[in-house]
Amino acid sequence: MTEVEAKKPQESLQDRLAQVVELLQRHRLVEDLTHRQEGPHHDRVEGLVHRQNLAELQRKLDDLHSADVAYILEALPLEDRLAIWQLVKADRDGDILLEVSDAVRETLLADMEDHEILAAAREMDADELADLASELPRDVVHELMETLDAQQRERVRSALSYEEEQVGALMDFEMVTIREDVSLEVVLRYLRRLKELPGHTDKLFVVDYDGVLKGVLSIKRLLVNDPDKQVAEVMANDAVSFHPDENAYDAAQAFERYDLISAPVVDKNGKLIGRLTIDEMVDLIREESESEVLNMAGLREEEDIFASVWKSVRNRWAWLAVNLVTAFMASRVIGLFEGSIEKLVALAALMPIVAGIGGNSGNQTITMIVRAMALDQVSTGNGNTSRLIRKELGVALINGLVWGGVIGVVAYGLYDSWSLGVVMTAAMTLNLLLAALMGVLIPMTLMRMGRDPAMGASVMITAVTDSGGFFIFLGLASLFLL
Repeated sequence: MTEVEAKKPQESLQDRLAQVVELLQRHRLVEDLTHRQEGPHHDRVEGLVHRQNLAELQRKLDDLHSADVAYILEALPLEDRLAIWQLVKADRDGDILLEVSDAVRETLLADMEDHEILAAAREMDADELADLASELPRDVVHELMETLDAQQRERVRSALSYEEEQVGALMDFEMVTIREDVSLEVVLRYLRRLKELPGHTDKLFVVDYDGVLKGVLSIKRLLVNDPDKQVAEVMANDAVSFHPDENAYDAAQAFERYDLISAPVVDKNGKLIGRLTIDEMVDLIREESESEVLNMAGLREEEDIFASVWKSVRNRWAWLAVNLVTAFMASRVIGLFEGSIEKLVALAALMPIVAGIGGNSGNQTITMIVRAMALDQVSTGNGNTSRLIRKELGVALINGLVWGGVIGVVAYGLYDSWSLGVVMTAAMTLNLLLAALMGVLIPMTLMRMGRDPAMGASVMITAVTDSGGFFIFLGLASLFLL
């Protein structure tokens, strides 16, 4: 980093986005003005202005990291996104395609010719190609495989043979291997001959002549130990390793637990076949978190915020239809007590409070349970379900009595009816107990069925607490107030 760069203040992503948007708007404004002017040199002036503005915009993009360009593309409407994409240098296409979200990548690939996709893909490693292969046209994938050497082709096929959530689909093949019967000085000389080390190389993998993993040698140990020592004397024999068919999210948790930067992947015979790196694990955790948030809202997949209306409708309609059914059920529950509401209008004003608080409490419970499941602290087979239910019911009982009592006092003050206050307290307590029970049972049941425990959980708990809250409150009111 130069001294000038060191003094330059760090710009936020929002600042960079704002600068690109401003340059794009200025370009379009000037272009529009030149279109309106007429004269003998109109075409020449227009072409010159056009090139100058595009050159300025392109210089700005060239100064940005690929991840920053990806962020900007995701934050722009489709027309502006494609305009910026056309200005990105071809040799950066592959890096940016790997950084953007799946939904945005689809729009970028649709705007590219086959030869452009091929050129971008040729710059990628085998594991990166495997990530992208499912989204490329079949003829492009076939042509691309033809251009790879035998080793690269085998690596791509190996990565494609695993499911998306398995370690094998995320491992890369760029790593440094050494023998255990050489000195550290020999290892250092070997490293100096390499043009560069693979990214995130914090350790070297020690293998025998058959490629079986024997241990790992961290760069730190390599640098601080006597160069005359043998690798076998310094290496760690108990390295954390993974198998390609293991769950990738379990691996990500292990990376977090053991503060790993890279880790070896071995087959059933202990042979080193690849490695996992921290960047892949961070991406996986982020994607898992985003997926969990979307699932709880009933969204089936990641949605480009600037997608067409029809695509967004297709992504959202299913759970809205379910919600419509549950809302109709809640309305029918209210319909059962029309007579009671007519006799005591205060019920209509108070019943949304019972349902709303119950829904919020249920969502809190579900969020805690789903998080515990994601961290493997809770499962359907470890016998903790009944204990969790008792604990959540205890929390709900205390909250119900406290906050139900508060709203009961408020109801008494507003309507001068102590019996209405008691009913309000009882209804609040009972609905919170129902919310706690369902907050544990809904994700547990979904997991037993082999479904994502977060899928639509928020929608379902709201439906239960709305219908249940209305029924409990209006039922108690009909029994004791009328």
